Amino acid sequence: MMKTNFSLLFYLKKQKNYISGNTPIYMRITVDGKRAEIATSRDCNPSRWSKRSNRLIGTKEDVKMLNSYLDQLQSSIYQAHQELVSFGIGITSEAIKCRYLGKMDGSHTLLEAVKDHNEKMQSLVGKGYVQGTLNRYKVLENIYQLSSFTNTD
Repeated sequence: MMKTNFSLLFYLKKQKNYISGNTPIYMRITVDGKRAEIATSRDCNPSRWSKRSNRLIGTKEDVKMLNSYLDQLQSSIYQAHQELVSFGIGITSEAIKCRYLGKMDGSHTLLEAVKDHNEKMQSLVGKGYVQGTLNRYKVLENIYQLSSFTNTD
């Protein structure tokens, strides 16, 4: 199996109109330069965040609990990565994200279903279906492809 460059980063994601207060903590999975982001469902004050350690600064109980939560998330991501390696599945940032979120087992996207349909439809042209019908389905496939590029995280 080919070796991949895999990294995990926790960071604060400030909104465009951010002035002050807590900001959400996100997790970024990077594999060979391709990124996937996941919200951690936690937030913190930017003045208490260490960019170097990707954790909160401090020794109070709430800081320890949040850092422990981030450690658990990190462990879960590494476990998802290891499971993909064990199954021999190609390692991508999206594959790790899907495995972590539990969305991988036998699930397909709508775009994959449309592509599959169009491949089957191709063999039926001239056997009850005309080329125009297939062309309309290909337009649908193109629309889904375009929307998948504009609706990325």
